[in-house]
Amino acid sequence: MGDQTQNFDEMFDAEGKTRPAYEDYCGWYDDQNAASLKRKNSEADESFRRTGITFNVYGEDEAEERLIPFDMVPRIIGAGEWRRLTRGIEQRVRALNSFLYDLYHRQEIIRAGRVPERLFRQNAAWLPHMVGMTPPGGIYTHIVGIDLVRTGPDEWFVLEDNARTPSGVSYMLENRETMMSMFPDLFSRVGVESVSNYPRRLARSLAACAPPKCEGKPTVAVLTPGIYNSAYFEHAFLADQMGAELVEGSDLRVVNGRVQMRTTRGYTPVDVIYRRVDDDYLDPLTFEPDSVLGVPGIMDVYRSGGVTIANAPGTGICDDKAIYSFMPEIVEFYTGEKPLLPNVETWRCADADSLAYVLDNLEELVVKEVHGSGGYGMLIGPTATKKEIRTFRAKLESNPENYIAQPTLSLSTCPIYTKKGLAPRHVDLRPYVLVSPNGIDITPGGLTRVALKQGSLVVNSSQGGGTKDTWVLKD
Repeated sequence: MGDQTQNFDEMFDAEGKTRPAYEDYCGWYDDQNAASLKRKNSEADESFRRTGITFNVYGEDEAEERLIPFDMVPRIIGAGEWRRLTRGIEQRVRALNSFLYDLYHRQEIIRAGRVPERLFRQNAAWLPHMVGMTPPGGIYTHIVGIDLVRTGPDEWFVLEDNARTPSGVSYMLENRETMMSMFPDLFSRVGVESVSNYPRRLARSLAACAPPKCEGKPTVAVLTPGIYNSAYFEHAFLADQMGAELVEGSDLRVVNGRVQMRTTRGYTPVDVIYRRVDDDYLDPLTFEPDSVLGVPGIMDVYRSGGVTIANAPGTGICDDKAIYSFMPEIVEFYTGEKPLLPNVETWRCADADSLAYVLDNLEELVVKEVHGSGGYGMLIGPTATKKEIRTFRAKLESNPENYIAQPTLSLSTCPIYTKKGLAPRHVDLRPYVLVSPNGIDITPGGLTRVALKQGSLVVNSSQGGGTKDTWVLKD
């Protein structure tokens, strides 16, 4: 199994024995005909091509559509392990929501000296328009993706929080559907928790966040920037699966103090908008005046209780990696408990001592931009060239507040299917969390991203990673 000595492999222990969660799967796998598995692997690729699940990669000149590779070996998590994880995820999501409420109201955490004011004062994701505004039901983060990495049997860490508009859930659903259609016998042999009801759960959770002015059954719509957006497939897929309307800004207008949608019968009110449009483009009267993606006047309707926007404007501040570095304090401040899921150790380069340490150890660390995303704007010290390290050193010295640094983690591996059989590759996990006044709902599983290149630690689809079906075993 290659580099097992330094990495925790989720399927096999150091002696090459199958771990308990994988026993039934490995029993099934060993019974399979090699030629048949090879054929199924090609079928899976073909099925994804047919469905049209692509994402756009933005190059110098134009957007090129690319297929996210799918690996047919599932990533499997035992029921007990999942229960422990969900307790930690729930605690963190509660703290994020309380933190957002506090930041836009009394700012107790800043008065208590637990988080510095500069973190949001100079932050583009902080929206002064949200100060004093409480969203319907007090919910800011309706849909959250918490990125987790594993380094040992009981060692899970939160790598980052995605509170603005976490994407990728369509892959979680399609991966499962593909596996079930390819290997129906496998699912009768192994008891796996279902993920396919996520769209129903999402629709129910969003409807529970209806605004005060909603009358009768809430109308839910997905607001997309349109067909040229890299995640358009997901917007259309979720709207279809939820039985919600898929709308663009041009389909909506403010009429009689409500956001209304154009239909064949004229304009009808929309109660909850699951927006996949960034804050800046939501309302040209409040934010970016040239935006054609949003709805003029939507923020006034929102403030007056006429519509729910999910996720709430201004939640993006929680995606900030400088805020992330304070999450242990944030969790403790609002829950009164120590975090059940720890952060990865993080050095804030804004702090002079931390900066000195980071500059001395650049070759060993991962350095990230505070506002960066998707694997861009980062340095992976151990694999960087001398020139890349020199360039990053200059960036750090000229603008230290823009960066944080973390150790290079020994991410767990999970085998992928290759022509030569199973081979270990590094993985992470993004569970999806729904939040409403009725509670917190975590889908059992999530999106496992896998670094398909041997030894690579970068799992982002934009950087050549793939995905796997994630199984949570039934008790």
